Amino acid sequence: MQQFPFWRRQTADKPLFPDIAWNKPEQRAHAGRLGIIGGNKLGFAGVAESYNTARKTGAGEIKVLLPDALKKTVPITTTEAIFAPSNLSGSLARPALDEMKMLGRWSSGILLAGDAGRSSETAILYDDFIRDYDDWLTLTRDAIDLVRGNMPELLEREKTLFVASFAQVQKLFQSVYYPKVLTFNMQLAQFVDALHKFTVTYPVTIATLHKEQLILAHDGQIITMEWQNPLQIWRGITATNMATYLLWNETKPLEAVATSVVNER
Repeated sequence: MQQFPFWRRQTADKPLFPDIAWNKPEQRAHAGRLGIIGGNKLGFAGVAESYNTARKTGAGEIKVLLPDALKKTVPITTTEAIFAPSNLSGSLARPALDEMKMLGRWSSGILLAGDAGRSSETAILYDDFIRDYDDWLTLTRDAIDLVRGNMPELLEREKTLFVASFAQVQKLFQSVYYPKVLTFNMQLAQFVDALHKFTVTYPVTIATLHKEQLILAHDGQIITMEWQNPLQIWRGITATNMATYLLWNETKPLEAVATSVVNER
């Protein structure tokens, strides 16, 4: 296998950036504020798991924004929950934009955690929010699919992390007619080279899974790591850890996400 100069490998017992782990804030007051958005009337399990993961990982403060269709479902003891207007499908409605903007102003980073439903109204709401939000934005699970109509603009946005499936990365490439076709049977080295070139062109950060390897890409730099538990990604745990580490490492996104997955295991 060809070793590209921009490609580094990390193992669970040998993190590439030990300083990032050592510099984790000990006091929550210095550990940033994470806003989590998602959920619909049929469920919020992924959002709840993200909340619990963020607390465990060390986010200083956490608030979760949910559609008010979930008011009777969410335990009353969840004091960090904010309820915003929902539409007939039980997802966030356009009037929820005010609450989303307030959460954006409060937070150091936002995680669009999924369980968002398929409402076109919610898709427009997400696009409107993202357009005016400047800090770190992490998208995962069906939140990525929801904003696919605005993907070309989103790929030009700095401080954006996609924690995506291989199929979703394919759609990222297709949305801007990128001249490299991704296939499920392509070799790891080919995929690494494609992500290298893509993230040289676009300022986003991408985390994805291929050939039992977690692949992290930012600014043309690639880190891979053996990964045997894809459920950690599909349940939103990996994305939450990454979003949390970005709270106190916002200028070092590749180092932050790489360290977060070592500590996750």
